[in-house]
Amino acid sequence: MDIGTISLVLMLGLILLLAIGMPLGFASAILAVGVLVMKFEPQLLTAPWTFGDGVLTGRPGSGPLNILAQRIYGLLTDYVLISIPLFIFMAALLERSGIAKDMYSSLNVWLNRTRGGIAIVTSIMAVIMAAMSGIIGGEVVLLGLIALPQMLRLGYNQNLAIGTICASGSLGTMIPPSIVLIIYGLITETSIKALFTASFLPGFMLASFIIIYIIIRTQLRPEDAPLPEPIEGEPYGWEKAKLFGAFLCVLLAGFATVLFLRALFFELSGQNAGNTGDAFAYGTADWLPWFGGMVVFAFVMMFGVLGRARTALGWKLGKGLVAPIVVIGVVMGSIYGGITGITEAAGMGALAVLIIAIFRGEASFELVWDSLMRTLKSTGTIIWVTIGATALAGAYTIAGGPTYVADFIVGSELPTMGIILMMMLILLFMGAFMDWVGIVLLIIPVFLPIVQRLPIEEIGLFGELNPRHVAIWFGVVFCMNMQVSFLSPPFGPAAFYLKSVAPPHISLTDIFKGFLPFIGIQLCALSVLLIWPPIVSLLLP
Repeated sequence: MDIGTISLVLMLGLILLLAIGMPLGFASAILAVGVLVMKFEPQLLTAPWTFGDGVLTGRPGSGPLNILAQRIYGLLTDYVLISIPLFIFMAALLERSGIAKDMYSSLNVWLNRTRGGIAIVTSIMAVIMAAMSGIIGGEVVLLGLIALPQMLRLGYNQNLAIGTICASGSLGTMIPPSIVLIIYGLITETSIKALFTASFLPGFMLASFIIIYIIIRTQLRPEDAPLPEPIEGEPYGWEKAKLFGAFLCVLLAGFATVLFLRALFFELSGQNAGNTGDAFAYGTADWLPWFGGMVVFAFVMMFGVLGRARTALGWKLGKGLVAPIVVIGVVMGSIYGGITGITEAAGMGALAVLIIAIFRGEASFELVWDSLMRTLKSTGTIIWVTIGATALAGAYTIAGGPTYVADFIVGSELPTMGIILMMMLILLFMGAFMDWVGIVLLIIPVFLPIVQRLPIEEIGLFGELNPRHVAIWFGVVFCMNMQVSFLSPPFGPAAFYLKSVAPPHISLTDIFKGFLPFIGIQLCALSVLLIWPPIVSLLLP
């Protein structure tokens, strides 16, 4: 059977199986077998009694089936894959402990007298949580439990509250350590560290767009975000700014002290002298005066300028932010500091959250057990989808599908940006009906080789993308598409996550209605990536 007919049958079969409710992993696996049969032993369909006479069934364990098995085995035994359950476990611990709630309370202290402050706090909290775990569903649920009742109680516009929670809660797709980027890097053999670095600016750009929209909307329509009633004795104005400055000085003192002791240890232990390569970053004697000066400056500000009482109160009001900062520092610092790889950083982050929960007196057998059970369920779902989708992508590749699609698209005589826009429409359409795991496993192996064949100078409108960064840029663009998919009806998963914890009077229709302006914001961020591709290269070496 020719590959064009197989492609048509595959597309219709996938739509049909998903429409009748078959899980994606099983649907993909069934279609993988179907593709191999149609390509290498079609007589099984017309004469099943010939089983054992063809390429597939004549010599089990060899030929296309062996190639497919090796592909699945290679993916499932990749060491980086272990980071996924570790990040999920870390997110589950964060969700069930009081760390996130205290973080929300601390952020709320500094912004509660700002118009739209609760919504801004929700977005900032989502960014911090995304930088800790990279998990999407847990963030939306947690924000729905903590922030939604608060915003509704204060009289916030329901659509603004819903859209803020779901759009911000989906930022784990873009902001490292994103599990979407990890899977993309595994499938395409792209550096995951480079993907994390490239997605920093686009991720924070999208978060900034959301916050700017909240500020502009609440200034134009104050009734959408009423200010809470002032609390007696609550600091405001310059006094609140001084308290926040005192809190920052405490953080500076602690951070600079750690760096000072680190550099001192490397010098006294002789590790810098014994290092045959480059010396440890910020760990040489040259940095000791700088770190020591920062410590002295912080203490002078705390006790000489701001005062002991103000410093103590500032720390009390802001200490809920310390634990998240420590977790982010452990995870991202260990990756970018060259201390560990992605997998070890995920393990260190999970351990850090568990230790913090123990010191806070929140750790218990039930907490750990519930977190492990959620990790098992979530990881199991991802692994089964990975197996099925990898089998289908591998079977389609063996059958010559990617070459057929590439020749069809490149031969369509569309301009380069026209081809890329067509891919974006396909990704947005698939994202509305299909889980991101299946999309990255099924679509990306077909699309990425096409993008790599396009003239590099014709990608984007401003600036020229470095040829070494094409796969990285397309990975970031893909993640931005998946941001939109989390809000896209009819199957936008963020809506169902929020519905599970929303008040009964909020329907799915209400939730999707609240998404509309935020989908527009996400599309604007996607447009920036398409118009100005070098944005992903700004932080890359």
